[in-house]
Amino acid sequence: MPRVKLTVAYDGTDFHGWQRQEPPDAEPLRTVQGVLQSVVETFVRERVIVTGASRTDAGVHALGQVAAFTAESFRVPVEKIPIALNARLPRDVQVRSAEFVAKDFDPIGGAKSKCYRYVIEHCGPPHNPAPLFDRNFVFTTPHALSLSKMSLAASQLVGTHDFEAFAQISHGRETTVRTIFSCNVRMIGERRIAIEVSGSGFLYNMVRIIAGTLLDAGRGRIDPSSVGAIIASKDRRQAGNTLPPQGLCLRWIHYGVGVNVEGVEP
Repeated sequence: MPRVKLTVAYDGTDFHGWQRQEPPDAEPLRTVQGVLQSVVETFVRERVIVTGASRTDAGVHALGQVAAFTAESFRVPVEKIPIALNARLPRDVQVRSAEFVAKDFDPIGGAKSKCYRYVIEHCGPPHNPAPLFDRNFVFTTPHALSLSKMSLAASQLVGTHDFEAFAQISHGRETTVRTIFSCNVRMIGERRIAIEVSGSGFLYNMVRIIAGTLLDAGRGRIDPSSVGAIIASKDRRQAGNTLPPQGLCLRWIHYGVGVNVEGVEP
């Protein structure tokens, strides 16, 4: 049976995350997986399981989520699958591409690296109102931030470390060792900063905790050079707060030569 890989973008504002959720005594929650799987089943006229590479939380967005499913047959060429699915999907989800892949393609286990971006805007007094039209895509802070301090703190995250201090206590993973390939902080507007982190994989809330820690460094609450010591402590209390989900976006996922998936700015 053919297996199809989809590149999916979505505005996570009105979703309870990616993963399908069906409480036993209530209506199913609105999730990206649930909505997408329902549409795919209508399209292929059979029951399928749509598996996603990253289980993004409620309110988190994506430009380059990857999903895959297997079906008996298709009524249109693979390059027209996005058109067929988008005609049925709500406006806050969009299939950006589709391609046939090997029958054993695993969007979770096959991923080699992922990149997330967290966006922060300084909205301090006296005349800096908070963003209005893109408020669901950026975290706002009243504190002035030092880009150089945030960059120094970010550089210490690169490498293979035990990131227990940067994971929610109930993370449920057998190991908290992860590899960060890059962590960059740059201005993307007059008052807006983007933190981009790429790595082999991430723990639950890890990027949002990294963003909270870099925020603390940028506003002078912690010494930027102390991030290495925070990592070594393996103590969640030493790292920054878990920032809200709306500033976070899954940018891309890499699978190796020929199967890379990168988000494209809308």
